[in-house]
Amino acid sequence: MSDTMEKLVSLCKRKGFIFQSSEIYGGLNGCWDYGPLGVELLRNVKEAWWKAMTYREDVEGIDASILMHPRVWEASGHVEGFNDPMVEDVKTNERFRLDHMLEEAGVDCSALDFAAMAAKLTELGLRSPKGNELSEPRQFNMMFKTHVGPVEDSASVVYLRPETAQGIFVNFLNVQQAMRKKLPFGIAQIGKSFRNEITTKNFLFRTREFEQMEMQYFVRPGEEEKWFDYWKTERRDWFTKALGIPEKRLRWHEHGSGELAHYARQAFDVHYEFPFGWDEVEGIHNRGQFDLGQHEKFSGKQMKYFDEEAREKVLPGVVETAIGASRASMMVLANAYAEEEIKEGDVRTVMHFHPRIAPLKVAILPLVKRDGMPDVARSIEADLRPHLRVFYDEGGAIGRRYRRMDEVGTPFCLTVDSETLEDQTVTIRERDTMAQERVKISDLLGEITNRMDAWKHPDS
Repeated sequence: MSDTMEKLVSLCKRKGFIFQSSEIYGGLNGCWDYGPLGVELLRNVKEAWWKAMTYREDVEGIDASILMHPRVWEASGHVEGFNDPMVEDVKTNERFRLDHMLEEAGVDCSALDFAAMAAKLTELGLRSPKGNELSEPRQFNMMFKTHVGPVEDSASVVYLRPETAQGIFVNFLNVQQAMRKKLPFGIAQIGKSFRNEITTKNFLFRTREFEQMEMQYFVRPGEEEKWFDYWKTERRDWFTKALGIPEKRLRWHEHGSGELAHYARQAFDVHYEFPFGWDEVEGIHNRGQFDLGQHEKFSGKQMKYFDEEAREKVLPGVVETAIGASRASMMVLANAYAEEEIKEGDVRTVMHFHPRIAPLKVAILPLVKRDGMPDVARSIEADLRPHLRVFYDEGGAIGRRYRRMDEVGTPFCLTVDSETLEDQTVTIRERDTMAQERVKISDLLGEITNRMDAWKHPDS
């Protein structure tokens, strides 16, 4: 883990963003708990996505069950094909992703199948990180199994869903008919997914339990490419406008023939420059007619849409946008983190969140705990709280309180001082520039709203 990542993980625990799951028992790898500030950040990221996706005429939302009929996962290809290549340290029994080990040894695995990766392992004579011999590679299915009902046998096996997309596909006609939708239209969902990853890494980047934000856009056959290009642009813009990610820290990665998933005709990923390097945060896929065709075949139920214009039934094509809410939150945390030298020997840690995404929007700080200042500050808090997530703090020197707010990414601090008592104004301090200005108490909500809307990342 890079030095920046270590600092970020430490800050997240110390300030109440992210905690190791079950930490008092030694923790559970690949599982994390969101603290008071982390859950606000995650909720804000999800809300930004939900508004961008469903506050429009052509996309509807659903919330499908985590547990689904096991035939769903046979139809989708997950039972047969949702595998990662695995090797094991024969002495310690530690398990590793074979493709990750090869990539660390400088091998490009994007065009290699399982047999080719196994051959490459033998050719290179790779050993485990502890220098021990490795087992023969084998395929490992990443779906978690459980049982429905009182008897644990093969007939009661179900899976925790590894993705949210299938809940959308099996409800395609339900949504279309209930909402009287015409092609093209989309169905969006936010929900938990579970993958029994061989190895987890890089904090929230690869975990075993996570939240996804997926949208499947159903189009007339032959129009997939047009809408694929449309959603590429829409999704790329969302990162810069809704999350405040600088353009220079984003790039496209097109999947080559060896990288394409079994369902994909075409795929692009949005990559972000994390402290550990460039990696995927969102995928945009042209899935063609694969999913609806598979469910039609395996269920025996027709999944076709009646096209009134053409007066015929058609099986729609699908364009997918898929992003992890957990991974997006990690991107937002990494993008916000900065250490800035104010003057020689004086360095502040600051989180440059987009104000709309920041867990806390405003800190209200009486300069001293006397002369009626706390009363005025509490009155301002009561006025703003129904509209914004606010935080009240009267402990310690004002400079120290500013730094505490910088460290958790609060974009605005309001200081109540002796001048406030005379003219009903407060000092508004901006987190990014540390600039201060007097504003009337009666104008605060509008002023803060305008500043949030006008915000740009200082590194843009």
